[in-house]
Amino acid sequence: MAAKTESGGGGGREVKKVLNAVNDHYGGVIVHVTEPMEPATFVSSLTSSIAHWKLQGKKGIWIKLPIERVNLVEAAVKITNDILGRSELQEGFWYHHAEPDYLMLVYWIPQSPHTLPTNATHRVGIGAFLINQNRETKSEPPIQAELVFEYRNQEVWTASFISVFYLHIMCGLRQERHGQHGDDHGTVLVVQEKGGQYRGTGLWKLPTGAVDEGEDIFAAAVREVKEETGIDSEFVEVLAFREGHKSFFEKSDLFFLCMLRPLSFDIQKQEQEIEAAKWMPYEEYAAQPFVQKYELLKYMHDICKAKIDGKYSGFSPLPSRSYSLHKSYLYLNSSKAPKRRSKL
Repeated sequence: MAAKTESGGGGGREVKKVLNAVNDHYGGVIVHVTEPMEPATFVSSLTSSIAHWKLQGKKGIWIKLPIERVNLVEAAVKITNDILGRSELQEGFWYHHAEPDYLMLVYWIPQSPHTLPTNATHRVGIGAFLINQNRETKSEPPIQAELVFEYRNQEVWTASFISVFYLHIMCGLRQERHGQHGDDHGTVLVVQEKGGQYRGTGLWKLPTGAVDEGEDIFAAAVREVKEETGIDSEFVEVLAFREGHKSFFEKSDLFFLCMLRPLSFDIQKQEQEIEAAKWMPYEEYAAQPFVQKYELLKYMHDICKAKIDGKYSGFSPLPSRSYSLHKSYLYLNSSKAPKRRSKL
């Protein structure tokens, strides 16, 4: 758990324990506390460690405490300036961030304002726009022609006439059912949620959700649609994104409006979160008072409509690698971007 250093003069040597740590990229150290330890022992080792790191010119001190070592948190945050040899008002370590299984504490050694990065500043979410221009649903099979033959001294053309007349009537009924007019843009996948701010409002909205840690935006959009509606889909492009602040526990919010292509049409809604889901005529969705009331939603509607009409191009993911060697995606307008073949 701790290395040993020796100090003192004359015949006596004082053995001090220094916590094991690894260097970060910015002149600091990271301590992973894994073994059980009493708070008093921890404070003693931590004090010796800070003195040692100060002589080495270290700056930021990060301490990662697993949830099993929660007994050490109070000792770290209450360590005093008298012990640390500081004159500033800031005493002890402070919280930086927490995850389900650990808490990260941080401390700044120099007698100057710290330059440590803040905790995560944004939450990332997606909205999924799926348009069904073929109006396919499991409950509504394709039109099938029925031939009716009359043999009561009628001409052969009677069968053809009846068949064409039947198809004409059926197509008219199908169009009326779907609200299919000259400005028809197909049906859009919408949901009503059981929870959240829109619960009980009657609003039909696009499927939305949060991007998980380490998850790509396009993958999150496909996953959320599948989870909420049972619809299989493939990602097409990012149409637009919105940034807002003070959204989720004072964090900022990035919301990506994504277009996806449906690969299935039979809806199986998620019982836990979704009250209802359906394919709704796009004009009916856009005409909802709530959509018309807010400028942001009207902008989103206009962008989606322009995309359907072939008058708008969004951003498609291009796999790439940077200096970190980790796979990443550059989102760009492929219709205007220089052509380059990815090596991934």
